[in-house]
Amino acid sequence: MLNNLNLLRTFNAAAHHASYSLAADQLCISQAAVSQQMRQLQRLLGQQLFTRKGKSMLLTQSGEVLFLATNNALSVLSESLDTLSKQPLAGSLTISSTQAFSAIWLMPRLHLFSKLHPEIIINIQSSAGFDDLTAQHIDLAIRFGKNVRQKTPKEYECLHFGDGTVHPVCSVNTLKELKNKKCADMLGHPLIKIGSSSPYDWVEWAEHHGISEVSENTIYTSVSSTDMALTAILNSNSIALIVDYLCQNHIESGALSIALPLPHPNKVERYFVYDKRSPKHERIQVFIEWVKSQIVNEAGQ
Repeated sequence: MLNNLNLLRTFNAAAHHASYSLAADQLCISQAAVSQQMRQLQRLLGQQLFTRKGKSMLLTQSGEVLFLATNNALSVLSESLDTLSKQPLAGSLTISSTQAFSAIWLMPRLHLFSKLHPEIIINIQSSAGFDDLTAQHIDLAIRFGKNVRQKTPKEYECLHFGDGTVHPVCSVNTLKELKNKKCADMLGHPLIKIGSSSPYDWVEWAEHHGISEVSENTIYTSVSSTDMALTAILNSNSIALIVDYLCQNHIESGALSIALPLPHPNKVERYFVYDKRSPKHERIQVFIEWVKSQIVNEAGQ
């Protein structure tokens, strides 16, 4: 059997997921290849390892025994290889996040990290989607939303690091025009809508606060990202729903203001996503702790 370690690796993935198709996705092979390998392994052992129940592949008693053995053995082997391949603190680190967070929050502060750790070279990639970290050679993803955990593969760490609050935000000149600071006043201004399926939309905000003036029939100007929305409200009389940490500097400088002190019911959840077994683990942890310290320091100001 030592000549068939690949069969054992495939078996372990299939047993872990109770699914040939999910094992195939993890191993980047076809479902047919997984099925063929499992038939080959069962012939070699002379034992039935799986039994089908609906869409799931459940372990037999023999399969349970083998899974316990392969899981322990592969874990020890993986940990040993990780130790051997562990990289020093110095080196490169590729970070992925949304265009808005990268441009508005991260880039203006990155020089502070570089002063503390000149030995770490940061590469930034912007993406609004949930890119495959391995395929895209991403070491750390900073992701936002209510479904990050559900969309993160089990083999990755998904670390929550706080929430952001969303408010209607406008320029200070626009705020002066909202004399009564009521929602009815806002309808005389263009409302910016960010994305086509954002969980922080105007309709849900209005329904939560019992505001009938804003509905699906309201006319919106649509943009694809928060940085575009910020540009719009800084240079016009428009209003947008924006999370606090992306507009805080503009509010503190006096350029922007909260139009109405009515927060959106959905918080913006923030997560770090990375491979716990990454050889760059030390580098990743240093960057994570720096980001968290920046957020704590700014919250205390």
